[in-house]
Amino acid sequence: MNEPVRILSDLHLGHKVSRLEQVAALRPLLAGAATVIFNGDTWQELARPFYQRSQEMLGDLKALCREEGAEAVFLSGNHDPGWPGPGWIELAGGRIIVTHGDALLFDGSPWKREILVNGARVMELWNEHPEAIHDVEERIRVARKIARELCSVEHPSGRKFFQRAWDAVIPPRRAVKMLDAWLTQGATGGKFCDRYFPQADILVIGHFHREGCWLKNGRRIINTGSFMNPGRAHWVEWNDGWLTRGLIDEAPGICRKGEILDAWRVTASES
Repeated sequence: MNEPVRILSDLHLGHKVSRLEQVAALRPLLAGAATVIFNGDTWQELARPFYQRSQEMLGDLKALCREEGAEAVFLSGNHDPGWPGPGWIELAGGRIIVTHGDALLFDGSPWKREILVNGARVMELWNEHPEAIHDVEERIRVARKIARELCSVEHPSGRKFFQRAWDAVIPPRRAVKMLDAWLTQGATGGKFCDRYFPQADILVIGHFHREGCWLKNGRRIINTGSFMNPGRAHWVEWNDGWLTRGLIDEAPGICRKGEILDAWRVTASES
């Protein structure tokens, strides 16, 4: 994989409330990258109301990457579970793991209405894959099955923040699950690595739509956020032994790399 490797997540192309209205806005953000990892929820594979527009924008994104000379690598997420491949990428000899993030949680997206009322089906899917307890490939399969079978059947009716907020808190149990996931994602990411990637020092995720960086039991957990409100989108880049993360500056019709927030020297594992 050629460097620099830039990592983005949760573009949600074509969704009514994605801030990315035109793919061309991403050109400055992609410029200079040799590889771009789109870490899940890049497009709306499962949402029928947004499917056609999302598919068109996905085609535009692939073309834009070609124009910029960047290899596009797509990882699966809960909104686009159909991507082939293992669902994660290892950098620095396995010391850095990149994966969407829904596999960190037993039920993928516990705040979704469809999952709140179908806990029994989630358990059945786990029982069909007993190896998922310790095998990450099986764990990703379970996450993708949950995403497909229990996908959203309703979508927010408006773009305004108060409409999104109201949708998030009804029923109230949904808001509680969402808040808990936001507050505990660092610790959850650390436990995920303990089980599936004990060699990893850094985990890069999206999914939770809440950007941030946490140090848990010696591991760095990084969330690159989302192009949907209220989350802010961040970038992460791997180049020449350094992992950096920073803000994405968004303006009408343009997105670009903004302020660098952190940088870590990571020596590739020899094993």
